[in-house]
Amino acid sequence: MIVVIQRVSESFVKIDGKVKAQIGVGLMILLGIEEADGQDDIDWLSKKIVNLRIFPDENDVMNRSVLEVGGEILLISQFTLHASTKKGNRPSYIRAAKPDISVPLYEKMITTLEAEIGKPIGTGVFGADMKVSLINDGPVTIVMDSKNRV
Repeated sequence: MIVVIQRVSESFVKIDGKVKAQIGVGLMILLGIEEADGQDDIDWLSKKIVNLRIFPDENDVMNRSVLEVGGEILLISQFTLHASTKKGNRPSYIRAAKPDISVPLYEKMITTLEAEIGKPIGTGVFGADMKVSLINDGPVTIVMDSKNRV
């Protein structure tokens, strides 16, 4: 699994012109799933995400997690994170998991993050044409790959 985590002051996702989910201060996360992913990847990433110390403390040092600041999470599935651009100019998405694998893993990631943060999170709709808006606070953007833990 690959995630792109952005610290935001606000973010929302629209589908067909209607707001599906909206958050204030927190994390807007793009999630890419590949066929080799499983519950272990979800468990590792969700713990890392909610405990990632990227929010400022009283000395304006990035030393607090989304849990500590009472922030929110917006999780959006994005298969294009697994794009291969090695050959030609048209990206290949062969590494991205097909829906029969990725949808259940996306849903498990939602429930795991909700359990970790102790409240519901915002989500998009898997496979939908979504318009995501955010105000990146910092800017702070972190990329993590569950296959690259060392």
